[in-house]
Amino acid sequence: MSGRLQDKTALVTGSTSNIGRAIAEAFAAEGAHVVVSGRHRERGAQVVAGIQAADGRADFVEADLDGSARASQDQAERARETLGGRIDILVNNAGIYPGATTTATDEETFDRVYAVNVKAPFFLTAAVAPAMAQAGGGAIINLGSWVARLGIPIGALYSSTKGAVETLTRAWAAEFGPSGVRVNAISPGVIVTRTAGQSEPHPGEAMMKGTPAGDVGGPDAIAHAAVWLASDEAAFVHGTVVDVDGGRTGAAVITA
Repeated sequence: MSGRLQDKTALVTGSTSNIGRAIAEAFAAEGAHVVVSGRHRERGAQVVAGIQAADGRADFVEADLDGSARASQDQAERARETLGGRIDILVNNAGIYPGATTTATDEETFDRVYAVNVKAPFFLTAAVAPAMAQAGGGAIINLGSWVARLGIPIGALYSSTKGAVETLTRAWAAEFGPSGVRVNAISPGVIVTRTAGQSEPHPGEAMMKGTPAGDVGGPDAIAHAAVWLASDEAAFVHGTVVDVDGGRTGAAVITA
């Protein structure tokens, strides 16, 4: 690695597995001190141990971002303390995905999904961005989704939360950018963590047919984009949603 995030500090929510874990590992490999955050202490400890074994810097801060302002503020405060007083990079990755149809979604589920996917990053950003600005700047990266812009017949609730996150990305870029805080988002396509010996096809593979990539992606694809957005290489990038989706939302491949 090239040390693009050397001496930076980062908080990655929902980073005990999958995309969040890949981002935390990539940040640490590029020189950042990373707070791994999530509800599962054992999985968090495993991620931290792996980063430290590779000579990276990481600590686990347990958090249940339930959408309350208090939970988000507590997460920000404990992460700042762990990172020596400042957060240079925030990745709003934590989220939940109920795949039910609209008519099968009850009000309790609706409220919980919006709490975790929208309210939690909203109040966490509110708790982190002003301190970033006072420290001279920073970078915030939100995780959107391809289903925010391409309708599919299931998961309308989840899709709408990711649409909200992408809208917030542009609004926050306008609000915090003049103070030196860059806000951008990544919109992943179908991302699958493959396991050794896995032979059964993943259900998401069907959704990537007819795309330029022709297959699902892995978490590392998202992590590479996150490193770029967090680094000085993206210093002129504000309010952008970077599609890392194998071409799902931008191109169609027509085959005979």
